[in-house]
Amino acid sequence: MSISSVTSEALQLKLRQLLPSQQGFGTDLTAQDTIVPIIDLTAAAEGSDVPEYLQRAWDFNTGHLSKNTTGTSTIISNTGFWQIGLTSSINFGGTGSFALVGISDGATTQTIWQFENDGAQGNDTNSLVQDTFIVFLDAGKSCFVQINDINNPLNVWYRQVADVNGTLVQPVGFSPS
Repeated sequence: MSISSVTSEALQLKLRQLLPSQQGFGTDLTAQDTIVPIIDLTAAAEGSDVPEYLQRAWDFNTGHLSKNTTGTSTIISNTGFWQIGLTSSINFGGTGSFALVGISDGATTQTIWQFENDGAQGNDTNSLVQDTFIVFLDAGKSCFVQINDINNPLNVWYRQVADVNGTLVQPVGFSPS
């Protein structure tokens, strides 16, 4: 086995750019005439590195709820990470109307998204909002939606994007190659 010094300034510069911690190392690059296998165990090397935004695609099993009656409805009671998309409209002719998404442990609730009429917008003005976000539910938790006025419907779509341990759940019918 023979080791040779590599004196390419272009390679030295690239090494300093890619590995900034090695800038002060002080020795030249070297090469050897023996083949040394390198095994890359990253997802990118195996060809299954799916961009996160593709993994969160809505699929055929996407759940949907049109909430147009007052009260509360549970939408998700399984553990894991869930993507929620929604649209809501509120007529600002009165005050005190709201639509919300929350998490419950059976005894207490936590509001995580809310759209409400506080009376400051004026009379007979309609407003529409659209949003998408991720919620995490551990054991014993559920996600619910609530409205208090039938004139302010809430449409919700939801899909599990990862299990409770963070293992990604691919869209139905998709398998990375």
